Amino acid sequence: MSTDQSSLDTDEEQPVAAEEQEKQLDDEMPENADPIEEDGSLEQQLEKAQATIKEYWDQVMRLRAEIENNRKRAGRDVENAHKYALKSFVESLLPIIDSMEMGQVAAEADNATLESIREGTELTMDMFIQVLQKSGLEPIDPVGEKFDPERHQAISMIKVKGSESNIVVEVMQKGFALNERLIRPAMVVVAK
Repeated sequence: MSTDQSSLDTDEEQPVAAEEQEKQLDDEMPENADPIEEDGSLEQQLEKAQATIKEYWDQVMRLRAEIENNRKRAGRDVENAHKYALKSFVESLLPIIDSMEMGQVAAEADNATLESIREGTELTMDMFIQVLQKSGLEPIDPVGEKFDPERHQAISMIKVKGSESNIVVEVMQKGFALNERLIRPAMVVVAK
């Protein structure tokens, strides 16, 4: 077969394929489909689609408003949490304030003794420490412990007979940790 003849065969096959596709499309179309009915059903489909779109749009708007309300509510909750986070802590300090006021009144009394003022001060201090410990504050008083540079601040080193080197021999100022997080290191004197 020559090249010319093969190109002719291909040209003849293409129109046949196009005719078969048109035939298939005609088979798929309902026979009783009327152009006027198609327009009517298209209009109905359009109305249904528009109604559906309107319904979806309303849902989107409601969801958008709900999201905005949730965002505002969450913002208020965070603001209130920051604002009133210390409320219970402050409430636990109120008895200490009352005790200090009573101590001042007792110190001004004619029958006040140094011993009674000292006792009242100690009781108030104990109350204060208990409140702080309930809130997670722990004192760091490392006398006799090995020096820890992460929890202690050495202000001097001295020779001490009978003591190992790097042992804390004196605390100049207690340190404090809040929930195991260092707030202030203890200022200490360390043995050489």
